[in-house]
Amino acid sequence: MRLRHGLRRAARWLAWIGLGGLLFVLLIIGIFRVVDPPSSAVMFADSLANEQRRIQYEWVDMEQISPWMPLAVIASEDQRFLSHWGIDPGAIATAVEDYRRGRSLRGASTITQQTAKNLFLWNGRQTIRKVLEAPLAVSLEIVWSKRRIMEVYLNVAEFGLEGGQAIYGVEAASQHFFGISARNLTAGQAARLAAVLPSPKRFSVARPSPYVQSRVGWIQEQMDQLGGLRHVATLR
Repeated sequence: MRLRHGLRRAARWLAWIGLGGLLFVLLIIGIFRVVDPPSSAVMFADSLANEQRRIQYEWVDMEQISPWMPLAVIASEDQRFLSHWGIDPGAIATAVEDYRRGRSLRGASTITQQTAKNLFLWNGRQTIRKVLEAPLAVSLEIVWSKRRIMEVYLNVAEFGLEGGQAIYGVEAASQHFFGISARNLTAGQAARLAAVLPSPKRFSVARPSPYVQSRVGWIQEQMDQLGGLRHVATLR
C-alpha cells in the first residue's frame, strides 16, 4: 500500500514538473516572438563543451538578410516550409521509404523543428530529443509567423567551425566566409552556406568538398524550380 501511494505521489510530482516545464517553454516562446534570442541552447552547450572555442554570432533582422538566403535554405532543407505546421509527414514517409530500400537513414526535420532544436534542445540523434522537438515545433508554428521562424532559424543556425571559432547565424557566416554583410549575399553564396547546414562541423564553406560543390549546384537548381525570389515574397 505504501509503495503504491509513493508511486502515485511521485507520478503527481513528475506531472507537475512536466507541466511547469511546458509552461516555462511556452512563456519563452511567447517572449521570443518579439524579443530576439541573445543565444541558443546549442550555442551554450557548444561553449560549455569546448571552453577554448569562441562563438562568433551577430543577430540581424530579416530586412538585413538577402532574400536569396531564405530561398536557399528552403530549397536545401524544407521545400514545404511555407505550407506545413512544423512537421512534414511527407518528408518523414520519404525518409522511411529510402531507409527500407537500403539507403542511409536521413533526417526529415523541418526548418521549424531545426529552429526548436537549436533554440531549446541539443544536437544529436537521440530519440528523446526528436520526441521533444515535434511539440516544440508545432508550438512555434502556433505562436510565431513563418517569417519569424525563418528569421530566428537563420540567426541561430550553425554554419561551421573555422580556426577555433564556431560560426552561428547568417551574418557571422557572411562576414567570416565572404567578407560581406548578409544583406549582400548572392544566390550562389547563399546556396553555398545552405549546402553545409546538414553537418556544419563536417562540411566546410571555405573549402567545399566535391560533395558540397555538387550540393551547391543542386540547391541552385531547386531555387529556380521553386520559382526564385517569388517563392519567399511572403517572408520579406
